[in-house]
Amino acid sequence: MVKRDREFLEQQLRRIDGKGYGAYKDLRGRYDLESGWTLCVDHVQGDPFAAPSRLSLLVQPQHAEFDPSLYANEPRRVALADFLARRFAALCQRAPRGAGSGKSGLFFIDTPGQEVLTRTASQVSVEGALELRFTLGLPAAGRRVLGRSALKLLLEELPSLLERTLYACRCEAAELRRHVEAVEDARALRAQLADAGLVAFVVDGAILPRASGVNACPMPLEAAIPFESPAELHVSFSLPNAGEVWGMGIPRGVTLIVGGGYHGKSTLLDALELGVYDHLPGDGREGVVAEERAVKIRAEDGRRIAGVDISPFIDNLPQGRGEHAPSTRQFCTEDASGSTSQAANAMEALEAGATTLLLDEDTAATNFMIRDARMQRLVVKAKEPITPFIDRVRQLYEQHGVSTVLVMGGSGDYFEVADRVIAMEDYRPRDVTAEAHAIAAEGVSSRDREGSNTFVLPQARVPLPESLDPSKGRHEARISGRGLRTIHFGQHEIDLTALDQLVAPSQLDAIGRAIYLAREEAMDGRRTIGEVLDWLEQQIAALGLDILDGRRMGDMSAFRRFELAAALNRLRTLRVV
Repeated sequence: MVKRDREFLEQQLRRIDGKGYGAYKDLRGRYDLESGWTLCVDHVQGDPFAAPSRLSLLVQPQHAEFDPSLYANEPRRVALADFLARRFAALCQRAPRGAGSGKSGLFFIDTPGQEVLTRTASQVSVEGALELRFTLGLPAAGRRVLGRSALKLLLEELPSLLERTLYACRCEAAELRRHVEAVEDARALRAQLADAGLVAFVVDGAILPRASGVNACPMPLEAAIPFESPAELHVSFSLPNAGEVWGMGIPRGVTLIVGGGYHGKSTLLDALELGVYDHLPGDGREGVVAEERAVKIRAEDGRRIAGVDISPFIDNLPQGRGEHAPSTRQFCTEDASGSTSQAANAMEALEAGATTLLLDEDTAATNFMIRDARMQRLVVKAKEPITPFIDRVRQLYEQHGVSTVLVMGGSGDYFEVADRVIAMEDYRPRDVTAEAHAIAAEGVSSRDREGSNTFVLPQARVPLPESLDPSKGRHEARISGRGLRTIHFGQHEIDLTALDQLVAPSQLDAIGRAIYLAREEAMDGRRTIGEVLDWLEQQIAALGLDILDGRRMGDMSAFRRFELAAALNRLRTLRVV
């Protein structure tokens, strides 16, 4: 058997120099190079203008030389892998672009943002072995192989990138340890919320505002106001690395966030909705956590709805509404209004297992949120199919344990249904619960409560696998994400613009493939959507994200069941029973 080592790879590259680009396919395979690390050429692009070739580096523990404490548990392994991906990505961005056609000489790895996610691009094993997956444009002149340039890239520049990545790991030991400990502490903090009766926590000193609307980095310290908890909500937690930390706890139940415009209401909610993820140290939000099953819902005009029971919010539609559905218990439409879309978003979140709903009046349908007394007098309930959220929010908590955190600046009627009211003033929170309840007690609201006394959870829906067609042209399955907002699923586009809790394009790539895997192996015409989500979570927990694609892809990152369910529900061909 031929020994596939550095010398063999060099011979191959010299042999194909100047040949047609297809000769690069001879490189596919595994090469044992410098002591302790291996190069795998997993896929070779068809031409220099196609998607770059996929490669991976495997580094054995004795060569990686990580301190064992840095990968002692799962949160630390995820954080270590994240740190290495960031270093490798930064080096790739600074690497000079090689000469040649198309994408020649371009290195790329799935680059993390402010959140720390499990990614297929960078993985650290229980034993401390490292795997990096990345892409490289193999160099060409026209459509001819530039073998000598490829030799320099693979046997000089790539080893240098790897060594500098590992060197940074050793050289910046203090920074790396802060990174690992921040993630471990966030996991520990989130795990303690339930026992403390909280749905979220914001550490004192947090920097909640972002640099800009298009820049997720924290606002510079000199311009930001550090968060400071009001005394009434001050709680503390003991963390494995930071020790005791203090901050504001948001209790279970119904919490209002009120205040004037531009005082930080939506900024606080934005931080809470992304508190379902761990953040890197220095982000400002690394001490902001929310329970894992917190879901942001909003109005979403124009979305498709497939057989969702929205009757707790909307019932008795006038003649001709809700095509293909005899009632709103199996509501279908190709073009939802603001209120029907928000009702469906809420019920779909509950179907997927949400235990906390996050809402902002700025992105909500007004008629879904409330009908005031004067409107009730003018449009009587018999002529209004909508039961507003204000009349359901307490039932959700008292009957089903589903909490709500709601930004509300325009309706004091919500004071009567709130357990806690937090006012934001100049980005500083103040507990005004007693004042709000006193105002509500001065005179009972003249509006009538609407709807029944019971909130019935949505009927279980069974997705039909034949309604999900991932094929396109000659391809049995053609699935890819585009940015943060679209999944191409066969010939169809899934619009995820309204999902505020997606943070990485590689989440969309993984979600699209997860829908396909579920179609092939879990959807049998009997499993409900909730059971399909459970099955996928179990498979990924046991086998990792690689179960979603057998091609050793480096472009997938961890996602939540709620965004997966949302993507499935927005596929315009979905049919359910």
